[in-house]
Amino acid sequence: MKKTVAEISIDSIKAFEKTIKGSIVLPSDSDYDDARKIYNAMIDKRPGLFVFCKNTDDVVAAVNFGRENNLLIAIRGGGHNGAGLGLCNDGLVIDLSGIKFVDVNTINNTVKVGGGNIWSEVDIATHEFGLAIPSGMVSSTGVGGLTLGGGVGYLSRKYGLTIDNLIEAEMVLANGSFVTVNASKNQDLFWAIRGGGGNFGVVTSFSFQAHPVKMITGGPTLWPIERVEEIMEWYDTFIHEASEDLNGFIATMIIPESPFPADLHNKKFCAIVWCYTGDPKKFADTFKPVLDLNPVFAHVGEMPYPSLQGMFDGLLPSGLQWYWRADFFNDLTPEIRAEHLKYGSKIPTPLSQMHLYPITGAASRVGAEDTPWAYRDSKYAGVFIGVSPDPNKAEEITNWCKAYQEALHPYSAGGAYSNFMMNEGQERVKASYKHNYERLVKIKSSYDPQNLFRVNQNIKPSTQNIRINILTF
Repeated sequence: MKKTVAEISIDSIKAFEKTIKGSIVLPSDSDYDDARKIYNAMIDKRPGLFVFCKNTDDVVAAVNFGRENNLLIAIRGGGHNGAGLGLCNDGLVIDLSGIKFVDVNTINNTVKVGGGNIWSEVDIATHEFGLAIPSGMVSSTGVGGLTLGGGVGYLSRKYGLTIDNLIEAEMVLANGSFVTVNASKNQDLFWAIRGGGGNFGVVTSFSFQAHPVKMITGGPTLWPIERVEEIMEWYDTFIHEASEDLNGFIATMIIPESPFPADLHNKKFCAIVWCYTGDPKKFADTFKPVLDLNPVFAHVGEMPYPSLQGMFDGLLPSGLQWYWRADFFNDLTPEIRAEHLKYGSKIPTPLSQMHLYPITGAASRVGAEDTPWAYRDSKYAGVFIGVSPDPNKAEEITNWCKAYQEALHPYSAGGAYSNFMMNEGQERVKASYKHNYERLVKIKSSYDPQNLFRVNQNIKPSTQNIRINILTF
């Protein structure tokens, strides 16, 4: 049975603190409430102890302390996780925000990144050398959480998911050992962490293959929500036949009051946000079919890649109320398009939105068993997001988000991208890994038989393997 931190003597905690270079925060400390803040203000958890790690040795010490005292352990990197899985009640939070570095190797265009970095820090460092790593859509996202879940973003059609560009990681396992994983070392773990989440250990560094991306052409286009069925039907063909230099996610949304023009404020739209990495001289021809659809707003131009990555950061600061749901989709049938019109016309608050990210091009050419990310054959990763700065709106945005996703789920591929999920139960986790789930269970059973790392989209070790490991060790 798990213990709480309150059951451990303060002397034991203070003795542990002396063994690390980082710091601890307890509920009695004045900075405790600041320490437990995360991106999603709808999550209100009260950990018993925070360990702010400065290096890998601190992580090893924290994992050992948690295991030896039978504590519930959560791992926090960037803190963006919608379900708040970087926190836990009464247990131990291992915070990686002090483990930050970005080392760019221009000889082979590889980049080594700390487990506590956020993507804006990486984008700024790589941009200086005309490079970029495929990541997500908001640059305040943590490197660790996004990578371990998969990493869908603006560069997915051109260069694949973030996990497709992960070449090595260093991690602390449940038994406190420190290992390097790559294509030749600990290959089973290397396979598992490329989409299997934080189930297998604490990753303290990631090494990525970067690609030549400096300036891009991008930005949003908008059409009235009444045209969403028409635009989605066109988009469903256009985006998958377009050059892989062009990507764009489609959305239903309300335009907030800033930074858009006043005549758009608080109106509902179908939007597409574009990213083009090809020859600027060819952009006009590539983009002509979009302009032929007469968007009411088109703010698309040349910009540094990090500017697109951070374009919406200011609209989505830490501390808002969030609720997420998700599904993969194989197509955009008339029935699906009709539901997007219905629920896109009922968006409750500015910032609440639905996105569909295309999974074609380079992302779709990776085998469905080459990584745990099982839905390589789906055309879209969809996410439904309720957002508001007002806690009084929490129920309203949650209900809208759930209703939207539940209306479309019967038309879905069955599972969801794990980074877009809340705490939705074990069957939902299994569905999201599909045919790869049992292989993940075997690896989990080998490396974390007691399920020490369980505050995540959890892959539970098998009972049989737990007994075997208990007898072996």
